[in-house]
Amino acid sequence: MQLSKNPIKQTNRETKRKHTEDFTMKRSVIMSPESPVFFPPPLVFSPTSVKTPSSSPRSTPPKLTMVACPPRKPRETTTTTTTGSETVLKRKRPPMLDLTSAPAIASWCNTPVKTPEKSEEVVEAEKDGYYSVYCKRGRRGPMEDRYIAAVDTDEGARKKAFFGVFDGHGGSKAAEFAAMNLGNNIEAAVAAARSEEEGCSIERAIRDGYIKTDEDFLKQGSRGGACCVTALISEGEIVVSNAGDCRAVISRGGAAEALTTDHNPSQANELKRIEALGGYVDCCNGVWRIQGTLAVSRGIGDRYLKEWVIAEPETRKLRIKPEFEFLILASDGLWDKVTNQEAVDVVRPYCVGKLAELSCKRGCLDDISLIIVQLQHFVP
Repeated sequence: MQLSKNPIKQTNRETKRKHTEDFTMKRSVIMSPESPVFFPPPLVFSPTSVKTPSSSPRSTPPKLTMVACPPRKPRETTTTTTTGSETVLKRKRPPMLDLTSAPAIASWCNTPVKTPEKSEEVVEAEKDGYYSVYCKRGRRGPMEDRYIAAVDTDEGARKKAFFGVFDGHGGSKAAEFAAMNLGNNIEAAVAAARSEEEGCSIERAIRDGYIKTDEDFLKQGSRGGACCVTALISEGEIVVSNAGDCRAVISRGGAAEALTTDHNPSQANELKRIEALGGYVDCCNGVWRIQGTLAVSRGIGDRYLKEWVIAEPETRKLRIKPEFEFLILASDGLWDKVTNQEAVDVVRPYCVGKLAELSCKRGCLDDISLIIVQLQHFVP
């Protein structure tokens, strides 16, 4: 006996089968990367609008290679600029081309240019054969040297004069201040000393002038310092003083004689004085320095080392004689490369500029300032 199929169950099976096929079809549509419903053609390969992980079928290499990127080469070579980025690119090109040529820099070395920096490279001065000044800026930076030269010829045979060379370090403020005030302070101290009934000493007056100049400069609170060498000529006498490594050399019939002593920390008396005050002297790159900083032990200023760097000068007085030819006052930029006798031999034919050039040819990088005083005009 053959049983007939239940029509209700058969209908249910067909309905379930149809539902399963519909579900399978829907799943296949969702997972298809080509579906126009979920991925419209304009947005399929847009790198900014679609961000998917690397495992997604939408980021497969075949799809990425079809991205239409704008060409970069035509944008760089185009002659008509419409966008801001291209305008910026063309603005950068002219300075790059100018830096490669640089024709103006070469001309600076051949012809002098009237600028504040170049105009102070060489300074020369002269007065009726009494003195000559030559200052040359070094290659380390701005000019820090200053000088003063004053001659009073109104008194006839009793000529008076004051000369000074000031070598600044840590700036030019101390050297400029000393050049403007040291002569006046010395003159005031000399006048005060002469007014006293007893104890009139030119050496003491010059010492007071140096110390007052130093005290007045320290009151300003400025940094830096200056080495000094001065010469005071009055009534047939010459008084030479120095504080630091500026030097005075006189020519006696062609023979050089140093009238001053360089104040360096390596000197025995200066070293003893500094150590007695609690300081120390250290050798840095072959140069002896106070507290490992300053290479001179005397001068104007240097407020941070004032406990060991004193402004008291050493002074020497001479009666001007006929065999005295000339006096050389110069900064250490000259004496570091030229000996005393070499300086005298070069100056005797009155070649002041040649003396400074000799130091430069020997490798001097420092500022060079020198004054040549013709002592024959001051013989009593």
